[in-house]
Amino acid sequence: HVQLVESGGGSVRTGGSLNLSCAASGDTETTYYMAWFRQGPGKRREGVAAYSDDWSKIVDSVKGRFTISKDNGNNILYLGMNELTPEDTATYYCAARPRGLGSFNRWSVYDYNYWGQGTQVTVS
Repeated sequence: HVQLVESGGGSVRTGGSLNLSCAASGDTETTYYMAWFRQGPGKRREGVAAYSDDWSKIVDSVKGRFTISKDNGNNILYLGMNELTPEDTATYYCAARPRGLGSFNRWSVYDYNYWGQGTQVTVS
């Protein structure tokens, strides 16, 4: 099992930036697909960025503003967010799925096995 702890959320003005971190601990010997999801007020949880050792993906709705990266030595996943708007207000979650479980939909909440507790981002 792996434990995920997000940090870096906060309140920013429109046009501002934030950098979120997701620290992974526990079974870090297993390799994982990882992703950032968000859930805004009254909305479904949606994927915004996904990462593996072979690729990284950003959904079209935030492409050009958000970036995803990983510090493999320290097992930390990052989400860089720029030009934030009130529509980006949400709780942001880190998720992980062990590699080797077969095909999956990187944007599906059902295809990730481990989740962090979330970090709140508020843009006004």
